[in-house]
Amino acid sequence: MKNVLSGIQPTGDLHIGNYFGAVQNWVRLQSEYNCFFCVVDYHSMTMPYNPEKLRENTWNMVFWLTACGVNPEHLFVQSLVPEHAELAWVLNCMVPYGEVTRMTQFKDKTDQLHEKDKDAFVSLGLFTYPVLQAADILMYHAHYVPVGKDQEQHLELSRNIAQRFNSQFGKEYFQIPEPLFTDTPKILSPADPNRKMSKSLGEKHYINLFGEEDRVRKQIKSAVTDTGDTPAGEMSTGVANLFELLRACNSMELHDTLMDDYKAGTLKYSALKEAVADALVGLINPLRERLAELNADKRKVKAQIQESSAEIRKTAQQTLREVREIAGLLPLK
Repeated sequence: MKNVLSGIQPTGDLHIGNYFGAVQNWVRLQSEYNCFFCVVDYHSMTMPYNPEKLRENTWNMVFWLTACGVNPEHLFVQSLVPEHAELAWVLNCMVPYGEVTRMTQFKDKTDQLHEKDKDAFVSLGLFTYPVLQAADILMYHAHYVPVGKDQEQHLELSRNIAQRFNSQFGKEYFQIPEPLFTDTPKILSPADPNRKMSKSLGEKHYINLFGEEDRVRKQIKSAVTDTGDTPAGEMSTGVANLFELLRACNSMELHDTLMDDYKAGTLKYSALKEAVADALVGLINPLRERLAELNADKRKVKAQIQESSAEIRKTAQQTLREVREIAGLLPLK
């Protein structure tokens, strides 16, 4: 089986955009590939953070992913495999400065910080973030990385680094990773359907995957359907987002029926919102039940992840031994 690597930052609630855009796909991929899924807590350090909150968020993400169906054997915490940081340093020495400056992530995140505080501290870690991401991927000789089109640039950097390392040392060592594009829906904010669903925009802009039923229904009921700037004859982004949610929840029969009503000009937005709320609650409630089961024995879940991280670390240690030899570093005893 070919290798797949993907990671997620522990930066707060897991929302339905994360689930439909990534996690749901991870669960499917487990039966087709040799998967490595990581909670990338090193990456979360690139932005201002609270140490205790980072630790709490990391374990929360582990529990949420497991509740969604990610197999603990495929799941690890990045910082429990410190070889990622060492490989990132070696790869830093393989990357031209100018190539990293072209990464859009640094500018976007810097702008985001300065919107809140024009004097905000911007870390060097944020600048070199894409190289650590490359280390995550190359460490496990990933054949494929599931990505959206907006993440393709970072994967291209990983490919360039792998090719440069192989060329510089005259050895076809690193696997050149390929993007694994999947048909993932782009879920928009219910409060502002002109923006992608995101935790950074505030609580009203995302729907918690493990949220209370009343809260979910309230958010859908108040979802914006028309911002007033939709050209005549076109579906507004807000209404399209609600239909996309029905599709993502696999409620295709309702989706098609309500779409027929829309085309006939008889659709009531209240009926559409009720259908979406029902579909989301139908998705979320079983996940909440599974999470409650896991929370009833937290020690067992944490022990599983400590064990899986230690097992996966053996692969990372082997990669580092080989990289050190190829790069001319002294062997570790």
